[in-house]
Formats: sequence, structure tokens, C-alpha cells
Amino acid sequence: MKEHAWVDELPVSITVCDAEGTITEMNERACATFADEGGAELVGRNVLDCHPEPSRSLLSHLLHTGSSNCYTIEKAGKKKLIFQSPWYEKGEYRGLVEISIPLPERMPHFVRDTK
Repeated sequence: MKEHAWVDELPVSITVCDAEGTITEMNERACATFADEGGAELVGRNVLDCHPEPSRSLLSHLLHTGSSNCYTIEKAGKKKLIFQSPWYEKGEYRGLVEISIPLPERMPHFVRDTK
């Protein structure tokens, strides 16, 4: 992700794939997160090949419909927010981006409605 150097040191994992599911970019945190699966060598591989069912079917659906998905996970005692969303260039659907954000054990929640 050399075009946007700030993305490399952002403390979240960012993985980008094209509309066919080919991984085109990963920031440094994503490469480290997926080091056991190949890290930066995953660029050029299909994201569907990197996931077991039922994740594979869900990602296939997201790729084909251009829809979003958001959920939380916990691995090794660490919580993360996973946000998967279509990305566009000049209004044209180009693929999916996945952002994985580490969450603190306790996180405040604020309701900002004005009444």
C-alpha cells in the first residue's frame, strides 16, 4: 500500500481485493496478522481460497452483490471488529476491503442523539 504510506502504520489490518476476489493490497498489520498463512505472499491469491466454509460462501456473496458485512470476533483472548465493505473507483464497483480493528476489553458506548 505504498500509495498511501499512512495506511501501513495504522494499527488496524487492511486487506483489499478486486471484484473477482484477488487480493491486491495488504497493509503491514494485515501481513503480520496473516503471517502464518503467507503474509504478503497472499497478494495475488484469491481471498476465497483463504477462508473455510461458511466464511467462503459469505465472502462470495459479498463479492457478487457488493454488500457490506460487520461483526466482532475473539481470538486468543483478543476482540476485533471486522468490517467488510465494497470499494468503488469513480463510481464503479471494484471489490472488497476488509478492516480488522482491535477492540479494548472494555469500550465505552455513547448515544449522541440530541433531544
